[in-house]
Amino acid sequence: MSLKAGIVGLPNVGKSTLFNAITKQNILAANYPFATIDPNIGVVTVPDKRLKFLEDLYIPESLIPTTFEFTDIAGLVKGASSGEGLGNKFLSHIREVDAICEVVRCFESNDIIHVENDIDPIRDIEIINVELMLADLEIVNNRLNKIGKKANLSKDKETIFEYNILNKLKEALEQNIPLRKVILDEKEISYIKPFNFLTAKPIIYMANVSEEDVLSGDNDYVLKVKEYALKENSEVIVLCAKMESELIELNEEDKIAFLTDLGLETTGLEKLIKATYDLLGLATYFTVGSDEVRAWTFKKGMNAKACAGIIHSDFERGFIKAEIMSYNDLYTLGDEKKVKENGKMRLEGKDYIMQDGDICHFRFNV
Repeated sequence: MSLKAGIVGLPNVGKSTLFNAITKQNILAANYPFATIDPNIGVVTVPDKRLKFLEDLYIPESLIPTTFEFTDIAGLVKGASSGEGLGNKFLSHIREVDAICEVVRCFESNDIIHVENDIDPIRDIEIINVELMLADLEIVNNRLNKIGKKANLSKDKETIFEYNILNKLKEALEQNIPLRKVILDEKEISYIKPFNFLTAKPIIYMANVSEEDVLSGDNDYVLKVKEYALKENSEVIVLCAKMESELIELNEEDKIAFLTDLGLETTGLEKLIKATYDLLGLATYFTVGSDEVRAWTFKKGMNAKACAGIIHSDFERGFIKAEIMSYNDLYTLGDEKKVKENGKMRLEGKDYIMQDGDICHFRFNV
């Protein structure tokens, strides 16, 4: 299951520095707008402490964690939706992602210029969000212009349905309401999905602070971002992009020691990945054996048959049963034999709703 998050923000807010840290790639992070010309794409592994236990237990030939794709998109500016800066080229890149991670500058520095000349995180957020809404509104208006006459003159139910829902979206966008806040039924959600509306995508705000503020707590800028995010039920991750880029240079043992000395439990990047997973309603199941231990990403609510299809379409097509035990039971009891002896190993049918931490063996016949 390929999952993508797009990192957006104004120029010089720390996007490329953060992306360097996320993917351990040394892309250009220069002190001037549009240092990122093409969208940089990096695949990161999702931290999961459960894999260490499974690796030690099964001693597999290979260990494969689940992954997440981050795309660093060039800094947007006011007027991007109408072609300012590098314009619509980059808005099109955002349409391809599942979630948006918006980096907001919450630190002061005389050495790093700001495209708007001063620090105001709420203004920055609204510049980005307005540009995304204007881009969505253009798509809605273009489509309404195309089908409007037909909807008014014909009695075709599908055309009338489309016309009505597009007008509903237009009204929201003209009131500066992102489409993710518009209440839609299942049919309407299914209908608008192919449009890939930017403001329909879930969003996380990443407050980029100084190293001192990571340790001392939220500053006034962060508090404003959190207040803003609360109103639209979005999450805020506080991190220091500069510190994250330094942490990736350390081995795991030194990283843990460094975080412990600072009184931090985890890195900002790990918080971001977990928050993005939660935002998209994702979970993880495992397949295990002496040849391979592997983590697989699935959407919460998927059944066993559909999850089998994540591995291979033949698994779904010829699905018979799923042999399942939970990670917690395996961890508590110590090995598969004891799991079976305690009646914790079970066979589930195609309609079983998969749970995070399920360890599965799929039986199928094609």
